[in-house]
Amino acid sequence: MYSINNRKNKGILNSNIEDGLNICSKKKKHIINGTEINKISVQDPTLATPIATEIALKKYNKLVEYITNILIDDNDDEDPGESIREALNHIEKFRLEIKNKYRDFLKRKELEMMSKQLTLLKKELENKLIEIRENLINIKETKRSK
Repeated sequence: MYSINNRKNKGILNSNIEDGLNICSKKKKHIINGTEINKISVQDPTLATPIATEIALKKYNKLVEYITNILIDDNDDEDPGESIREALNHIEKFRLEIKNKYRDFLKRKELEMMSKQLTLLKKELENKLIEIRENLINIKETKRSK
């Protein structure tokens, strides 16, 4: 890894950096002093907080958009509850990612806001899933009674 020392304004190649916000890019590689760099770890919390906030909010907004599209769209032909179960899995995956990667860098207010809205969306998804199951049971019962 490449470490920047602010006092001397020089870069030093350092492989011992473990803590901090890791910014990895599979597509983009930087070349510094003839060394190919594809993993950057930001150590300073004042620098890492805005980066982590931007990354987390971008992922959060994508997730909220995906969930609202699922809640609005009622055209599931194959398996009506599959997209809802997939959305619930995405919510849990996002929560774990925030907990493991970004919790140290995000502000408490941002974490609470994301948590509250995701909880509400999760309840809506679960209610819709229950409604779909009840509809399927009712359809099966009406077919049996005929």
